[in-house]
Parts: sequence; structure tokens; C-alpha cells
Amino acid sequence: MTDLTSLRIGHGYDVHRLVEGRDLILGGVRIPHEKGLLGHSDADVLLHAVMDAILGALGEGDIGRHFPDSDERYRGISSMLLLEQVKEIADRRGASLINTDVTVIAQKPKLAPYIPEMRENIARVFGVPTERVNIKATTEEKLGFTGACEGMAVHAVALLCLEK
Repeated sequence: MTDLTSLRIGHGYDVHRLVEGRDLILGGVRIPHEKGLLGHSDADVLLHAVMDAILGALGEGDIGRHFPDSDERYRGISSMLLLEQVKEIADRRGASLINTDVTVIAQKPKLAPYIPEMRENIARVFGVPTERVNIKATTEEKLGFTGACEGMAVHAVALLCLEK
């Protein structure tokens, strides 16, 4: 049985504006859509929230601390590469991912067909079965900036186990 004092939970939240002329990338998956997310990196709002949840569970701040948008090395970078670096931080701390649960808030496009690949991408980086990575999508019934298709938001929680 796991010693409960070795468990750590983190919450991540991220938002990006939708704009024309950018690819829409969520969970490391390129999704056909007339708009993409604006950001310094590939703007993968889903992975950004997951990384913040993991870093939060470790007490390591957020992705802005580790991958600042003032650093040109991260301009246009794949967030999958950043996720691998977050995994390395977790490894150095002796932490392993127990599970993550993610909610994407977006009016469109429909994300259900792409969720299995997103789950596989995250699970592969952390070396865990896909059932430990849950991703769901919801709309806000055309309310707020997500409902008006101005942007997307993501909440994520992650449960980690630290080795003694």
C-alpha cells in the first residue's frame, strides 16, 4: 500500500486565444480547424495545463518559470518536447504519475475523435497505461470567451507518488 504522505496532487489551468493562421494542436495532436491557438510555443493549451498540474504537485512552480516566453529557445516548440522535460523534472524528484484528469473547454471543434491519441501521447511520455490519462471535452453552451469561440481553456489535475 502506498504511504499517503508520498502522494502529491497538482492543479493546472491554461487559456489561449483562437486565431487564424495557426495550427490547432491539443494533446500533441494536430486537429483540422479554421483557427489555432496563439502562443509563444505551439500553444497546446491541454499539455500546458497538464504540465502545470505536474509541476504544481512537485512544488516546482509553473511552465512560465521553466519555459519562459521571453526565451527564444521555446518559440514555436512542440509542447510534447516540453512535456518530456517536465517528465525529467519529475524523474529527478523521484516522482511518478499515478493519473491525470483533464477537462478541455471549447465550443468547437468536436474533440472526441482525437482524445484517444491525446491520451496515448501523454501516457507514452510518462510510461503509464492510457487508462491513467483521462481527457474529456465540454462546451460552455455558447457562454463566455470559450462559448464565443474566442479561445480555449483547460483544467487538469495530476496525482503523483514520490519515492521516499
